[in-house]
Amino acid sequence: MAVSPRRRAPFLGLLPLPERNAVVQALRTETVGGLVLLAAAVVALVWVNSPWGDTYERIRDLHFGIPALGLDLSIGHWTADGLLTVFFLVAGIELKRELVVGELRTPATAALPVIAAVCGMAVPAAFYAVTAGAGGGSLHGWAVPMATDIAFALAVLAVLSSHLPAALRAFLLTLAVVDDLGGILVIAVFFTNNLDFAALGGAFAGLVLFYVLQRRRVRGWWWYVPLGVTIWALMYHGGVHATVAGVAMGLILRTTRDKDEAASPGERTSHLLHPFSAGVAVPLFALFASGVAVDAASLGQVFTRPEPLGVVLGLVAGKTLGVFLGTYLAARFTRAKLNPDLAWADVLALSVLAGIGFTVALLIGELAFPDPAAAERVKAAVLVGSLIAAALAALLVKRRNDVYRRLYEEENRDDDHDGIPDIYQRPAPADAP
Repeated sequence: MAVSPRRRAPFLGLLPLPERNAVVQALRTETVGGLVLLAAAVVALVWVNSPWGDTYERIRDLHFGIPALGLDLSIGHWTADGLLTVFFLVAGIELKRELVVGELRTPATAALPVIAAVCGMAVPAAFYAVTAGAGGGSLHGWAVPMATDIAFALAVLAVLSSHLPAALRAFLLTLAVVDDLGGILVIAVFFTNNLDFAALGGAFAGLVLFYVLQRRRVRGWWWYVPLGVTIWALMYHGGVHATVAGVAMGLILRTTRDKDEAASPGERTSHLLHPFSAGVAVPLFALFASGVAVDAASLGQVFTRPEPLGVVLGLVAGKTLGVFLGTYLAARFTRAKLNPDLAWADVLALSVLAGIGFTVALLIGELAFPDPAAAERVKAAVLVGSLIAAALAALLVKRRNDVYRRLYEEENRDDDHDGIPDIYQRPAPADAP
């Protein structure tokens, strides 16, 4: 008896209704957040290059602390180490949801976005290493061009697309979830210093207690908020970037519903914090991280010094090649296949769009280059590279949108104005029964 070949699972095919609702809701929030993020970055650039630039620096460097937690940080550090923890908490919840009930729960459907995201991180890092190494520059910034800013990328799609397949947006969202995990692991593993194992042990114990409370179905913010703040402070004092605490708690939060629950703890937390993350936490980080003095000399250094040039090439060329090549390899050599609604030209546009790096790229740049002058050059490179990628992606996305718009208009053409599209009035073939 002949055995039929195993069918390859389509990536992001027709999803169950709860899945579709979750993707649509996430896309809507990230799109609005991307527009707010863009506005914050523009304000920062205009402010720091205006006659009131000194005021910007004084506010950014203003210190205040919480004595009970042993913390005294500048506003810039509070936004990077504190507010971004909310962003990473939401990212951790989204990753947990994808791993448990989403597109990453089975190897067949996870293969394509995972391979595409891994290649989209490895190739930009290689571009940076080759460029910086050839120019005699520092290799410390290899991780800067690895991250895609999902909010910015979705904002570009929102502004330019009206007829693109929904699968393209869903592809980008799932790709970014894996991409965020890669950035988190890089920060946790490679950007730690002066480890305090006692503090880290306390943070680990706090995470264990967090897990036990979740397993015991304990409810009430008065348990989790103080515990979460304590874990965050211990992680900070332990020498590991404090945002890792947010990811860890997000991965622990339960994302499956009990029979008596309308929403899981992860869903409730994400629903509550996602607007704050997208509309407040990330834009404030952008406001105090993207303030770069721009002049002819500083822009010239972006293309003449090896480190910033490596960042630009990694974002623009490395991300495009990595994501596209990874998607092709996954579709060619695994059981996953590209959604039938998408063409390879769509994947190319998305690959260029993935070169928009901002939030995590700026954060890694600050961690990789403690020297303020070097950090400023890398920030400028992230902004320039993201702008170039956004401009190129805009051209490709607009072109693909026009193609789908023409197809839509042809399918819905009603030349005789009888209210019925002509596609439904075409005569049957002569040999039709």
